[in-house]
Amino acid sequence: MSENNTQEKQQVQDIKQILKIRRDKLSELQEAGENPFEITKYNQEYHTADISDNFDEMEGKTVRLAGRLMSKRVMGKASFFDLRDRDGKIQLYVTRDEMGEEEYKKFKKLDIGDIVGVSGEVFKTHKGEISVRVKEYTLLSKSLQPLPEKFHGLRDQDLKYRQRYVDLIINPEVRRTFELRTKIITAMRRFLDSREFMEVETPILNTIAGGANARPFITHHNTLDIDMYLRIATELHLKRLVVGGFERVYEIGRQFRNEGMDVKHNPEFTSVEIYQAYTDYEGMMDLTEELIRTVSEEVLGTTTVTYQGEEINLGFPWARMTMVESIKKFAGIDFEEAKTDEEAKALAESVGIEVEDGLTKGEIISLTFEEKVEENLVQPTFIYEYPVEVSPLAKRCPGKPEFTERFEIFITRREFGNAFSELNDPIDQRERFLKQVEKRENGDDEANMMDEDFVLALEYGLPPTGGLGIGVDRLVMLLTDSSSIRDVLLFPTMKPLDK
Repeated sequence: MSENNTQEKQQVQDIKQILKIRRDKLSELQEAGENPFEITKYNQEYHTADISDNFDEMEGKTVRLAGRLMSKRVMGKASFFDLRDRDGKIQLYVTRDEMGEEEYKKFKKLDIGDIVGVSGEVFKTHKGEISVRVKEYTLLSKSLQPLPEKFHGLRDQDLKYRQRYVDLIINPEVRRTFELRTKIITAMRRFLDSREFMEVETPILNTIAGGANARPFITHHNTLDIDMYLRIATELHLKRLVVGGFERVYEIGRQFRNEGMDVKHNPEFTSVEIYQAYTDYEGMMDLTEELIRTVSEEVLGTTTVTYQGEEINLGFPWARMTMVESIKKFAGIDFEEAKTDEEAKALAESVGIEVEDGLTKGEIISLTFEEKVEENLVQPTFIYEYPVEVSPLAKRCPGKPEFTERFEIFITRREFGNAFSELNDPIDQRERFLKQVEKRENGDDEANMMDEDFVLALEYGLPPTGGLGIGVDRLVMLLTDSSSIRDVLLFPTMKPLDK
């Protein structure tokens, strides 16, 4: 047997022994009438930060704390434990003289990971460490599983995502990421609410998947006996509300797309979609800059952030280029010179783009941008005037009907948001939906479906409107310097393990 196999076998045996010991300890407690799982509450008067931040006031005071034991150094008549709660960690000083011999013996038998409530006096050790001299304790929950790696961290990345609860126990920096996520979303709400936007909720289950080019998840409603789709965007419902008279609306919520998974994509993700009547896509550019700048300042105290070693400046002004201008700058070709689809194809192929037969000029422009430009967009950049073929919900540019008043936000070489001057011409909208339906019939399962009710809503009149969608997860990734979307989702989608 190899040395590695021998070590693995020994590790399995060690774990089995640890699990047995912990369960035996629980059985002993239960037989003694001290079952921790029967305790229903504990009067937690303070948290660790209350003591560490206000030691001068708290010194000598008796406090009641509750949390998880994270380490222990057991000695003869005195022992030291570390207690962690939501705010941080504090040292517990436990002595036989203070607690009595029997209680001290019981306390020493507690395991790392156990959850306890303690009562004791705040003091500072000779080495200057703020501590609590424990007088009484209550075991509130017995940990039957050992914490991994002897508190050096949960290193298996896959296991971190599958067992986020352990990851949060072991790694304080992970807790910090998700605390920042909540603050980022709160700051977004505060920004929008202060500008008279109204937060609303729209359906997650829909009979038509619309508002984006994406493959939906399909489910079945038993009572109605119809297939339904998990929403891929909130756009079409939110614009119905603008038709109904709500001039400024937004929704922060989950979207679901049955697509690939990588460091930038998860099948369910969070977005904020924002709609404002009587403005256009340029107004939404200004709103976007102000929103992200304000959130960064409020949450981080700065508009200069470091992402994966690169310094990103979120302050004004952000670069603004049309898609054609950006291709000319970074790929060296000018699609304004192409008058036909064939000429556009030749231009793209001249810089190494493989173009399938049948693509239109607009589709070729979009393809060239994706392959030659996106990788260059590190600092915040608005790319605007997208081809109409890839923008079925955006208003055409006056005088340039082959392009639309649409922009996307790019930072750190990836797209963060998408916005339009919203198409409010019901006749044009119907024609574009029909072209999307034709694409679906030809095998494109990401193309839009026909939404007759949305066209009907436009016939009642949608005012000139600017719309914006921002990927919340990607913004959190940027502001927390997280390399993968899974690092900012508490419970990312994972393939089930073989039982």
